[in-house]
Amino acid sequence: MPTVASAAPDRSVTTRRVSIEHDEEMPRHFLGGDLLMSHIMAVLSATFPKGEQFFVDSVRNYRDLIGDEELRRRVAGFIGQESMHGREHDRLNQTLARLGYPTHFVDTLTGWAMSLIQRVAPPSAQLAFTAAAEHFTSVLAEQILEDDPFEDEDVPEQIRALFRWHALEEAEHKAVAFDVYDECVHNEAIRLATMHVTTALLVAVAAATLVGSAVTDPAARNPVRFLGSLLNLRNSAFARRKIGLRLIEYHRPGFHPDDRDTEDLVARWREALFGDQGTLNAYLPGERQPA
Repeated sequence: MPTVASAAPDRSVTTRRVSIEHDEEMPRHFLGGDLLMSHIMAVLSATFPKGEQFFVDSVRNYRDLIGDEELRRRVAGFIGQESMHGREHDRLNQTLARLGYPTHFVDTLTGWAMSLIQRVAPPSAQLAFTAAAEHFTSVLAEQILEDDPFEDEDVPEQIRALFRWHALEEAEHKAVAFDVYDECVHNEAIRLATMHVTTALLVAVAAATLVGSAVTDPAARNPVRFLGSLLNLRNSAFARRKIGLRLIEYHRPGFHPDDRDTEDLVARWREALFGDQGTLNAYLPGERQPA
């Protein structure tokens, strides 16, 4: 976690037009040389472009029905942030594909799944799905901001920058889709049922795509290396009991994303990444890109 002074709480949702060039010489196992964690992050990245577009569409369906002006402003920021995330992960996915990851296949599969949901589910269920999925991303984002798993890992700076920026903005807009659902639909039964379906779908798709990604990697056919990487997953910052506990909070009646106060955490990272001396300012328009 950055050691900077805490800023005043700020719930604004700002679109930052980040642009990150990825090194063509990036090692295949880019996350500290770990085989499975590199595949996990690659598969995760591959789901974002089509997934983020689905989130934008589901919220946009209700934008004209929102009466609260502050929420309308946050929705505009949400749409801008998610659109930028999709664009930048698509750029990373092109590099990962050249390294041998099946990101194009995962992207196509995600797009097919999102299109199917849009065809068969009513807009209210699509928005409920987005609110549920945003809970998953906000919990993972909070974990990244709390424990910063990239700080001590040997990873390319561009990867570190992309996931820190994405985590910050997921935490900034964690309540937007939920608040739109609460104002425009407000059906607890649909919300909770959709979370059950979303959990099952995400677990199944994540497991299937991870296995599919790993089997394309010659290194995964080395039993010693594969087993070592598998055992090392238990040491990952993403294998923490608190993540599971935070995920199930969504099932509590009357739940709201802001029940977990992350304002100070977000303020510290906002200053560290995009303040006057922010480490990611060089990725914003008008600044020189890092060499």
